[in-house]
Amino acid sequence: MVEATSSPSSSVPVIGPRMPVLEVDNLAVAYKVRGGEVEAIQNISFAVERGETFGLVGESGCGKSTTAWAIVNFLGANGYVKRGSIKFQGQELLGRTAEELRQLRGDQIAMVYQDPMQSLNPTMRLGDQMREVLTVHRGVSEEEATRRCIAMLDRVYMPDPTSVMNRYPHQISGGQQQRVVIAMALLNNPALLIMDEPTTALDVTVEAAVLDLIAELRRDFDTAILFISHNLGVIARICNRVGVMYAGELVERATAGELFAAPQHPYTQGLIRCLPKLGRDKASSLLYPIRGRVPPPDNRPEGCLFSPRCDYARDYCRAVRPELRQLPTGTYVRCHYAEEIDPAQWVPPADIQLILPDPTANGATGAPILEVKGLQKYYPIQGNSIRDVLGLGQPRAVQALEDASFRVAKGQTLGIVGESGCGKSTLVKTIIGLESSTGGAAEFKGFDITGDLSARNVELIRELQMVFQNPDATMNPSYTVGHQIARPMERFGTVPRAQVRAEVIRLLEAVRLGESYYNRLPRQLSGGEKQRVGIARALASRPDLVLCDEPVSALDVSVQAALLNLLLEVQRDYGTTMIFIAHDLSVVRFLSDQIAVMYLGQVVEIGPAEAIYVPPYHPYTEALLSAVPTIPDPIAQQRRIRLEGTVPSALDPPGGCRFHTRCPRRAMLPDGGRICETDVPPWREDGNGHRILCHIPLETLRAFEPVITVPHPSSR
Repeated sequence: MVEATSSPSSSVPVIGPRMPVLEVDNLAVAYKVRGGEVEAIQNISFAVERGETFGLVGESGCGKSTTAWAIVNFLGANGYVKRGSIKFQGQELLGRTAEELRQLRGDQIAMVYQDPMQSLNPTMRLGDQMREVLTVHRGVSEEEATRRCIAMLDRVYMPDPTSVMNRYPHQISGGQQQRVVIAMALLNNPALLIMDEPTTALDVTVEAAVLDLIAELRRDFDTAILFISHNLGVIARICNRVGVMYAGELVERATAGELFAAPQHPYTQGLIRCLPKLGRDKASSLLYPIRGRVPPPDNRPEGCLFSPRCDYARDYCRAVRPELRQLPTGTYVRCHYAEEIDPAQWVPPADIQLILPDPTANGATGAPILEVKGLQKYYPIQGNSIRDVLGLGQPRAVQALEDASFRVAKGQTLGIVGESGCGKSTLVKTIIGLESSTGGAAEFKGFDITGDLSARNVELIRELQMVFQNPDATMNPSYTVGHQIARPMERFGTVPRAQVRAEVIRLLEAVRLGESYYNRLPRQLSGGEKQRVGIARALASRPDLVLCDEPVSALDVSVQAALLNLLLEVQRDYGTTMIFIAHDLSVVRFLSDQIAVMYLGQVVEIGPAEAIYVPPYHPYTEALLSAVPTIPDPIAQQRRIRLEGTVPSALDPPGGCRFHTRCPRRAMLPDGGRICETDVPPWREDGNGHRILCHIPLETLRAFEPVITVPHPSSR
């Protein structure tokens, strides 16, 4: 167990002035389109010094990745640098030949992508791909290259690096794939490492380990890092200085500490207001999304680009484009009135004032609408040995879900959290009928729902609806939005046919889209708008229970905030019961009344939301809480704990407590944790429905130091 007690950004040192490794000055990138060109980014200026991590943050479409592509000249056939300068170690990169740039990219400049499979060849063993970096650019022997590769894999904490060298990319986890890519990028000790959303697709525990690794490698290798992310918590944890991008421009540039303590640009302040705080619940913290959306490059407004979405905009802002200027604090900001703006005095506009759900409204009661007892889901697998083929081998199965038990009261939200592969999605798919259960019982409004979906009557199907993580996978690209929302109404007869169109428009207005979206096709919508359509379609049959499977995980913070508020409004207006799956505990805390924590197919802790975030909690819950990247909070302080190893295979889960192979607390038991290896842990009852599956006594669990420390309101 690795533990530290410090705020995320306070542990990141501020780097003093040195010769920059990368210097970008007044950069503009344009793309040739039919009828002319479009400037994707403009007026971008920043520098990255050796041993420093410079972060670029902003919503999708702001130009973060385009800036990175310009540095390595990967702009495509129709993209080019229109003006400006890009210097690497004092030498101009613009105008270099393709061969010169290829040598630099492989040797002194390295890039890590969001999806590691973009860098890994699925048909080659990992060892062959890693050795190629050294044999091509450094001319070392195969034997020496193998030795260095194994040493680097060990350096990035890859378990059994010699074995990993002989595997193919699909034979290791996503977090391990990302570690391989980082190891490959560092093999030649590059002067500049560009990382484009490298942790977005990772579990929170793997993300925390990768971020710690990046910070450690930056110190040890003295590498300059350009880190791109839309996650402000990640930026706060890893970066020394930060640049905030909006609509192709840098609107603020400052040290990480200064940016999060005193953001100067209204856009930066708006991004921070969109974030749910880990230590706050929905009764004490509201989310305020930024209105509107990032303008496309071919339709940007006159004057300040942010003025159509800014709460402080004046006529002068709409007429005159502000310059990036330095304030006395050292922060650079692109705003005419930055000195006059006090974020503490900000008042939410009337159109985003929120009313919290009333747990006693719309029939919300303590009576359970869904009751699950000992639910199991196994996936049988067929081996390929002779005995297996002849049917003589032992039957084997992936134990995706084991002994899940809980109740959900009408009108409330149950949040489910855990790492990938822990059984969250299998659980909701079994409830909704996309998977049939192997064992156990599940009743919805008194009806058995453990059987196949085809065995359910139409009324039961109408009452259970789902919002999926990827709306593109569930929307037909050939049909309009109105048609797709109307289909459930027509199928289930929720409204007379003559009223279907009016009801669709009412739902579109309820999810803040409006009648103008009725005839649009999915390709004409943004990601957040598609997800709103998915929510509207789920509500079209007027269900009593909506299952949400990671509906906001891939969205920008402003869109995420708007959708979370929308789900609260839906619950308030319709009395809807929800099961909400997410890997971000701050999101789950904001939305949920009850929370279940899952590990390797089992529920290891369940209880009221306010009880899950303070001791006593399961050691796994403790590690999840400590791993969430958060922005510095003057009220809530976060303590860090790191898990070692990866989630074991559900095909052969550990005996006893399934978490014992990674548990940092098992040594606290009198026998050193040997009982965890042999005996299934008992449920520890903490009262008020809070239960913990652990051998460690409640008295010991209560003595844990809180991961999130939030002073009582009376002491603030």
